[in-house]
Amino acid sequence: MTDSGITALLAPRSIAIIGVSQDFNKLNGRVMKFLLEKGYPGQIYPINPKYSEVGDWPCFPSIEAVGQEIDLAVIAVPARDVTAQVAACGRAGVRSAIVFSSGFGEMGTEGRALEEELIASARASGLRLCGPNTLGLINAFEKVYATFTQYGMGPTLSGPVGFVSQSGAFGTAIAALARRRGMGLGYFINTGNERDVTFSDCMAHVLADARVTVGAGYLEGVSDGAGFAQVAAQAMNAGKPLVMTKVGRLGAGAKAAASHTGALAGADAVFDGVARQFGVIRARNEESMLDIVDAFATAKPPEGRNVAIVTQSGGAGVLMSDRAEELGLNVAELAPATVARLREVLPAFAATGNPVDVTAQFIADPGMLRDSVCAVLADPGVDVAVIWLQLMDGFVDKLTRTFREIREAVEKPFVVAWVAAPDAGLAALRDLGIACFRGAEPAIEAVATMTDWRAAQRAWAADAPARAALMADLPAPSLPCTGGALPTIDAAEHLKALPLVPSRLARTADEAVTAAQELGWPVVLKIESPDILHKTESGGVAVGLADETALRDAYAQIMANTTTRAPGARISGVIVQAMGRGTVEMVIGVQDDPVFGPVVMVGFGGVLVEVLSDVIFAKAPVTQAQAGEMLERLKGRALLDGVRGAAPVDRTALCAMISEVSRLAAANAGRIASLDLNPVLAGPEGVVAVDWLLLTHPAPDQAGS
Repeated sequence: MTDSGITALLAPRSIAIIGVSQDFNKLNGRVMKFLLEKGYPGQIYPINPKYSEVGDWPCFPSIEAVGQEIDLAVIAVPARDVTAQVAACGRAGVRSAIVFSSGFGEMGTEGRALEEELIASARASGLRLCGPNTLGLINAFEKVYATFTQYGMGPTLSGPVGFVSQSGAFGTAIAALARRRGMGLGYFINTGNERDVTFSDCMAHVLADARVTVGAGYLEGVSDGAGFAQVAAQAMNAGKPLVMTKVGRLGAGAKAAASHTGALAGADAVFDGVARQFGVIRARNEESMLDIVDAFATAKPPEGRNVAIVTQSGGAGVLMSDRAEELGLNVAELAPATVARLREVLPAFAATGNPVDVTAQFIADPGMLRDSVCAVLADPGVDVAVIWLQLMDGFVDKLTRTFREIREAVEKPFVVAWVAAPDAGLAALRDLGIACFRGAEPAIEAVATMTDWRAAQRAWAADAPARAALMADLPAPSLPCTGGALPTIDAAEHLKALPLVPSRLARTADEAVTAAQELGWPVVLKIESPDILHKTESGGVAVGLADETALRDAYAQIMANTTTRAPGARISGVIVQAMGRGTVEMVIGVQDDPVFGPVVMVGFGGVLVEVLSDVIFAKAPVTQAQAGEMLERLKGRALLDGVRGAAPVDRTALCAMISEVSRLAAANAGRIASLDLNPVLAGPEGVVAVDWLLLTHPAPDQAGS
């Protein structure tokens, strides 16, 4: 259910403008200008003690002097005066506010202190605040122009796209590009410093609007991980693609030096994993984002991965075929009946395979293009078509009629790549509701993205019962808050639901021999010390010990290595373990992410885990199906299928283990700091963890000590 304060912000029935100017060329005059010019149907209350009227509307000396219900106050006064105005809004019962003013948290210590006062005032008043340091918002459906952005000066088409941006200037540039393409933005929202209203708050409202079919956004960072996941799930459940451009791909997040998982959990790596988990589409840049958004706004997603290419250039067909295969699309083999139909339609020198080359002959007979596209889309083995053209300045009317006929004749989706297209041609296709791209590769990339999203949506829907059951069946919190690493045997007790190799703690060589005899030879020895978390690096591991002599020698060597490499370390003894079996070394981990909370990681492990960095993150918990999707995103996933004659690993067991780790993490949110299971040996007979490191947070009363 949408927050009523957000509704008042984004769809206000009345707007007050605090600090309004009679000069509509000034920034603080533009809101009034836009509202009047665009025909806002609600009530407007200009607020400024300098004036008696603004734009033929009575002007009030203060917000409290209005004496009417006000949904939204737009505040355009110096930063030092904003807090007092927000407090006045609270006294007047205003439900939401937009603060244009800069000079707050983005300006250093003094600005942050001022911002804290502002937010405290807003919360005390119970109003929702967008900003500060925002250029505001546009709801083109209701003609709400609570902004000073240059984008508001031109025509602002209300369309099926809702766009939310954390950046004002870059967001405006994206909106301007969208307008140049003829794309309608039903919403344009800049969230500014996001001290109250967040990206997710706004996007939730946007996606709940039946007039919006596609959500788009520009992010510089996420402060509300739970909210982002929730709005992404909302988009998937509603069948509305959410397309994001997020910068900061290479920025590292907080790292935990003791944990491999923490060292790999860069902010973007975690965001990318969570985004994919919830079906969010990531675009590389603003042009790519608009390509994808345009495709979704004008064509239904293909039901499968089989693409047909119809072109007037053999070279373009080869280029698109190559890119399609790179992106996992199938360049469909046309059925014999389809090929026969194409031979009836096209000249003898045309190519009737896939890609289909209609040649330049279609210019004289546009029906050739129409009949070719209709033929390939009627093929049961084809899910989507891409049509490639170039130039055609003198044939816009003919092509417009042809594309209209195609649109009316087919049910399956198609897109157009029109290189150096005349403006009239682009406008005509826009009017027909057909996505048109500037080149071959953008068109193929958009189709691949649509196909991937449709597959992800189907998987999301199929997995819904498993997700619900997983959340309903989380175990009770069990981890103690010790503020450090748990001893190996203690940690194993808390991880007993996982497949762990049998282990014993031995304080002497004699105890180690006894433990080995109980476990069965051969065994592994590992140093046990609260001061040595990565045992291999200190020479604290010996494997494949087949008898008592080998064990005693190894015990002595480990103790000597420890004395040399970790002088002063507290030694609890050694861990004696049975030898695990498996063909592939994996790593499964947990990290308490500062934004998303417990996240689970899976990748290829062993001592080179941080060198390979072939890992995927997801927000805990994950179902077994989601765990399988994580495995499919690994670069080295082919290793799981067996190489050089090796049998494939038991993926079912591996996915079950990933899911169980994620359940433990979600159940112990706020308690678990990190968990490394590395390596996890995966093979055809199952999976087993042979080493683990479990760190917990300190108890709340110990956190500051």
